[in-house]
Amino acid sequence: MQTPKKVGVLGAGTMGAEIALCFSVAGASVVLKDVELALAEKGKARLAKVVDKAVEKGRFPAEERDAVLDRIVPTGDYEPMADADLVVEAVFEKIELKKAILSEADQVCKPECVLATNTSSIPITLLSTAVSEARRPRFVGAHFFAPAFVMKLVEVIPGLETSDETVDVVMEACRQIKKNPILVKDTAGFVVNRMLFALFNEAVRLVDEGVASCEDIDTGCRLGLGHPLGPFALMDMADLEMALDVSNLLKDAHGDRFRFGTALKQRVYAGHRGKRFGRGWYAYDKKD
Repeated sequence: MQTPKKVGVLGAGTMGAEIALCFSVAGASVVLKDVELALAEKGKARLAKVVDKAVEKGRFPAEERDAVLDRIVPTGDYEPMADADLVVEAVFEKIELKKAILSEADQVCKPECVLATNTSSIPITLLSTAVSEARRPRFVGAHFFAPAFVMKLVEVIPGLETSDETVDVVMEACRQIKKNPILVKDTAGFVVNRMLFALFNEAVRLVDEGVASCEDIDTGCRLGLGHPLGPFALMDMADLEMALDVSNLLKDAHGDRFRFGTALKQRVYAGHRGKRFGRGWYAYDKKD
């Protein structure tokens, strides 16, 4: 299978924009949508910095820079992706928000278009209820990892009604954009986040119990386990509110082993949500 000739991405935040970049690098024409054109344009503007950094490090050919960026067209409307072969939803990890966006896209996309959700934790069959029965065989989970332009893994998750053909199409599309897809059963949290949030959860418990500071726990994970980042630094890079939301979803699905401790809840309540907000487990310069 060739890379889809035209791809739509719903959500121009960091994740959505970098997913768009992955397909553009592979030669696809990409429509990058957000609720407003200005937000989609802002997402594309961030990609110029990502590509320039890759060029500086010798990871991307400078002569291809402009063509790759030119293939990404920002928009505030669904209509430009009406003829897309593949559409990937990559909005915030909120069930009702995702369902609303997926329902709107379903009504615009051509019948043969594959509609994928980049959810990191929400069951695919649950989200499939947002689209028409006719679309459900062509609805699938495709969980990219941040930063999507760099990270190689994609979890491909079929829902109850997803066809084998759709799974094959998305697995091959991932390979065509130089990713390594793994096939995962439809269960809350899938594979990686179930393991990761077990680590997060235990790390927060250790802080709650006064066993060690978040700084020392992060150092222990980096130097003792070989992780590039400790769990607290990683939560700060994402969003502590997102971590709490996902943990609650996992707790509902898999039990109290995913119940987060008091220290995380207090930070979320206080608005200390991570690096983008200037403060999380650590304090940051907001210019970072």
